[in-house]
Amino acid sequence: MSEALDQLVALAMTPTDAIPDSARRLARFSLFDWITVGLAGQNEPLSRIIKRLVGDEGGVQIATVFGGLRVPARAAALANGTISHALDYDDTHFAHVGHLSVGVYPAAMAMAEETDASAADMIDAFLVGAEAAVRLGMALGSEHYQRGFHQTATAGAFGATVAVGRLLGLTQDEFRNALGLVATRASGLKSQFGTMGKPYNAGIAAANGVEAAKLAKLGFTSSDDGIFGPQGFFETHTRVAGPWSISAQDTFLFEDIKYKLHACCHGTHAMIEALRGGLAASALPADQVAHIKIRVNPRWLTVCDKKAPRSGLEVKFSYAWLAGLVVKGISTSADSSFTDDLCADPFLQAFAEKVEVIGDAEISDTATVGEITTSDGRAIQISFDLSAKIAPDDLETGLRAKANGLIGEASSRVVWSAVDNFSSTSARSLAGSVASI
Repeated sequence: MSEALDQLVALAMTPTDAIPDSARRLARFSLFDWITVGLAGQNEPLSRIIKRLVGDEGGVQIATVFGGLRVPARAAALANGTISHALDYDDTHFAHVGHLSVGVYPAAMAMAEETDASAADMIDAFLVGAEAAVRLGMALGSEHYQRGFHQTATAGAFGATVAVGRLLGLTQDEFRNALGLVATRASGLKSQFGTMGKPYNAGIAAANGVEAAKLAKLGFTSSDDGIFGPQGFFETHTRVAGPWSISAQDTFLFEDIKYKLHACCHGTHAMIEALRGGLAASALPADQVAHIKIRVNPRWLTVCDKKAPRSGLEVKFSYAWLAGLVVKGISTSADSSFTDDLCADPFLQAFAEKVEVIGDAEISDTATVGEITTSDGRAIQISFDLSAKIAPDDLETGLRAKANGLIGEASSRVVWSAVDNFSSTSARSLAGSVASI
């Protein structure tokens, strides 16, 4: 077995007192945000379909699905992962190149309900699992992503396995087997972006984590090293792996998590903020915008540069259409803005022709720089970088405002109270108090 696998297992078994409180606070923010977007997305068409699937299959009623349905843990993880990514409004980790909460929290919550774990232990399990997903996502590297793999689903499945395994109390050998088993299950393709298949990827990750960890606990075995070994996940899924190293002194990279305050692809948020800032500072009317040129990291060009979106969902992945929304003054924070009617909007169709998107490898994943050209020939420089840290109190304010808009103030208060009282409640109680809002 490789040293890398040993390090990953050691991360999974991180002592409770070695987990920093600063990371735990962010993990609670992620829990609040994840529940919020899950509740907001529970009645989407894809959510109704996935709930019908797991409901029809039946089984032991042990874990809760958004809306109140109770099903086996693996089924709950599949459903809740899919539902909570339905709006594509959940957190992102740019080093991991994917969404963490929607792949890991559904698995952690389902297993915490099955084992009657405390909410605090569930949050710790999520945090360690999310950290494992970040580390593996970074090691898989941008080449894995550019080849068409969706790290939310691939690296996320390993994170879900770590979280569930921690709650099950897996031994070192059982963890090795669980991680080897999920290596042969982890999957998810970027070709699904803009369709129901993308949120399904998150559900797959969560369900795979539950399955692999439970099988290992029952005695199921795998290859010695299904991740880093010969013909393992890394050898078959990336040609250019990034660096891999974890030591006891390392900080939790999870703390670089970013939260969505716009209801569209996170890769577009820097552009939105840059445009909003430039338009506000110049007080430029929409009819005086002649051309917009933006530069972004090239990896986003295959993700959120759809030239002719066919649905409101696809508009969330279109720089040109989103630029038009900003200029027209349509809220990008409200998910209700993203209707299919946008695709036939004459203003947006015409404005899209004014937007030029250029890939620039010198620009980080979190940044956008650009220029607005006015009808009288002036050039307005714009830029924004999402990597700037937000103070925890300000982050709380922003997330609660987002929740108020998505599920209403009354429901938002219920969810916040349930999460805020994590230290004195069980995961079952927490799930029960919010699932049917």
